[in-house]
Amino acid sequence: MQDLFVNGRWVGSSGSAPGRVILNPYDGSQLRTVSEASDEDVDNAVGAARSAFDDGPWRSTSARERGTLLRSIAALLVRDREDIARIESLDTGKTLAEGRIDVDDVVAVFEYYAGLADADAGRVVDTGNPDVVSRVVHEPVGVCALIAPWNYPLLQLSWKVAPALAAGNTVVIKPSEVTPLSTIHLVKLADEAGIPPGVVNLLLGSGPDVGSSLVSHPGVDLVSFTGGLATGKKIMALAAADVKRVALELGGKNPNVVFADANFDTAVDYALAAAFLHSGQVCSAGSRLIVQDSIHDRFVAELARRADAIRLGNGLDDTTECGPLVSSEHRAKVERYIEVAVDEGARLVTGGHRPDDPELADGYFLRPTVFADCRSGMSIVRDEVFGPVVTVERFETEADAVRLANDTEYGLAGAVWTSDASVAQRVATALRHGTVWINDYHPYVPQAEWGGFGKSGVGRELGPSGLDEYREAKHIYQNIRPAPMRWFTGATDGGRT
Repeated sequence: MQDLFVNGRWVGSSGSAPGRVILNPYDGSQLRTVSEASDEDVDNAVGAARSAFDDGPWRSTSARERGTLLRSIAALLVRDREDIARIESLDTGKTLAEGRIDVDDVVAVFEYYAGLADADAGRVVDTGNPDVVSRVVHEPVGVCALIAPWNYPLLQLSWKVAPALAAGNTVVIKPSEVTPLSTIHLVKLADEAGIPPGVVNLLLGSGPDVGSSLVSHPGVDLVSFTGGLATGKKIMALAAADVKRVALELGGKNPNVVFADANFDTAVDYALAAAFLHSGQVCSAGSRLIVQDSIHDRFVAELARRADAIRLGNGLDDTTECGPLVSSEHRAKVERYIEVAVDEGARLVTGGHRPDDPELADGYFLRPTVFADCRSGMSIVRDEVFGPVVTVERFETEADAVRLANDTEYGLAGAVWTSDASVAQRVATALRHGTVWINDYHPYVPQAEWGGFGKSGVGRELGPSGLDEYREAKHIYQNIRPAPMRWFTGATDGGRT
């Protein structure tokens, strides 16, 4: 097994670990076994990235050349679109259609940052002094540790890799140990595109082992992590020892607010997609429905009816609308939340159990689940369940809706549905969330920043700010007519008085 990429070469683990078996969540079958990095491998990867940044040809590569390289990777992604989409489906359980969309979005991200790589030459600062030229320029941070999640392995990684390389950094990538296969393919494409040795390095293994070793390594200058809140806190603490820069995207518990004057059919349709796309394993999932009283009962009934009709199955089957959860352990976690919700008084309207279909018995499936009569203090409302579970709360007034929507320790995303443009703008302005959709849910564009308030994270990905995460600002102040200052008049004539 040679699944680690270090200093331009594919290598096996230097440790004695037997490797990790990657499973297909649809049926629990084995996809392949991959290497797991040792501490020595972490040292080698960081060392290679350090040398490439400090001493290698990457340091002298122009921004235009970096942009050309990113475009080459984008073109290779287009070439391999079907293969990569299939890999994502097999590895994560998502549908093939979702996998194709993911690849298209990854291509868009690489192309966007390819265009941004040489678009910013810095700025001139007017000091008011004609004898001074003052400029602010941007330089790469250095060696970046990029740690990606399992739900969107390739897409979320692209949000890190593309701007990091565009800015001139070198990177050490660690995908989730559960879903590493598409990342391996991406690194192969980067190698094919001609990335210099040491600029992109790949380590595989668990977060507690390889991830912790990587985050705490003194040769790393920046850590970018997408994942759970508990792990994010640990990473921030580890990075603090060396005062590393940190960018964290830690998920959310996202409110989807529906006013009575919204188009009913459209709002229900989008609420379904917001909650159950990729079996709810989406950081921005609309898992908290907040519905106005006058339509609440009708809305819940129709949502449950449509949720019951969602077709579960193999992501490679064109008739499948929703795949399994990523692992048996994750499904067990979601099931515990469902049990607690019932104990806390939430009303289970539909779902909450594994499908009866014997063809799905070996996979990690769970029926789409709707809870009503929910209150903001319930665990199912407050915690990020990360599964096919949606809770419904009710409100009377606009002020009630805003209060409920902001009653969360997270602040990643949210939505408001109404036909009143004034209400839409007022509520969108009042919501303390990094992305707010009006009469829509889930879309994003590479040009717009993504990130959250509160415990949803630190920093931003995508947009110009996503590039700035990987750059240092430097002020260069040049006196073009230097002359003696004569501040200390007693020290003239070589120091003689």
